[in-house]
Amino acid sequence: MKHFRSIAEAGPDAVRRLLDLADHMAEVNRRPNPKVPALRGKTVCNVFFEDSTRTRLSFETAAKRLSADTMNFSVSSSSLNKGESLRDTIETIAAMGVDAFVIRHRSTGTPWQIAQWTNASIVNAGDGWHAHPTQALLDCATIRTAFGRSDGFDGLRVAIVGDVKHSRVARSDIEAFSMLGADVTLVAPKTLLPPFTDRMPVAVTTDLDAVLSEVDVLYLLRMQTERMTEALVPDLREYTARFGLTPARVPRLADHALVMHPGPMNRGVEIAVDPAEIPGSVITQQVTNGIAVRMAVLFDLLGSGSLPEATS
Repeated sequence: MKHFRSIAEAGPDAVRRLLDLADHMAEVNRRPNPKVPALRGKTVCNVFFEDSTRTRLSFETAAKRLSADTMNFSVSSSSLNKGESLRDTIETIAAMGVDAFVIRHRSTGTPWQIAQWTNASIVNAGDGWHAHPTQALLDCATIRTAFGRSDGFDGLRVAIVGDVKHSRVARSDIEAFSMLGADVTLVAPKTLLPPFTDRMPVAVTTDLDAVLSEVDVLYLLRMQTERMTEALVPDLREYTARFGLTPARVPRLADHALVMHPGPMNRGVEIAVDPAEIPGSVITQQVTNGIAVRMAVLFDLLGSGSLPEATS
């Protein structure tokens, strides 16, 4: 691949290849010295126009574990504040010898636009409400490891619950989960559902309790309050009562069911219990898997040949 900007653009063969590669990277991360010289001499620049903890740090860690040089662009202290255009900024950084840009931006489509201004590879770390493909990959990696489903997700029932309308994670997860064969159900109030759900490979319900005991994966979304321009739910307490994972709902989950969340979570809203006390919670494992998945993406874009052994 030249770029990794969306699950749909990558396609099923690339998704499966990246997941297999992520398994290898997870093994690298379990070594006493979790570092390989696979991308020595390459430079990866993280350009984040929105706040981030997990994604930004995991991309930085992934690049370093592959021995790439890293650059972290700070928007708050850049010439953008002096009126420099995004194009001029990208072209200036690219002139310093960047092989890949990791881009997060509030505007949908920005990674595609930036790809027209540079020969570097582009990785989408989140664009507006549109896509977050590496999050979807790490979610797939977490599910297939937990269930031992390297052959695909045929027959798995996944419920994605909450603020689907504003969630780029939900859109990428729908693409990835359905691509691998899972049956996906969206659970949300009508005000938090995107338009045209009839064109998506999903079922839709407003009743969490009707599907709770049947799902293999309960994927809880964060309320995207920073992206809302109107009051779409009357009250957060009512939202939790209808769509949150409450103490009363936890025992109704199947014994094997996974509970997932992309983070950061609003404690007491989408999850009203301590995730550490939920037997099927894999939320911290998602964070761990994020490093291996992002190593796989960077290696697939910039590497050549098989992975070398660990550095001394």
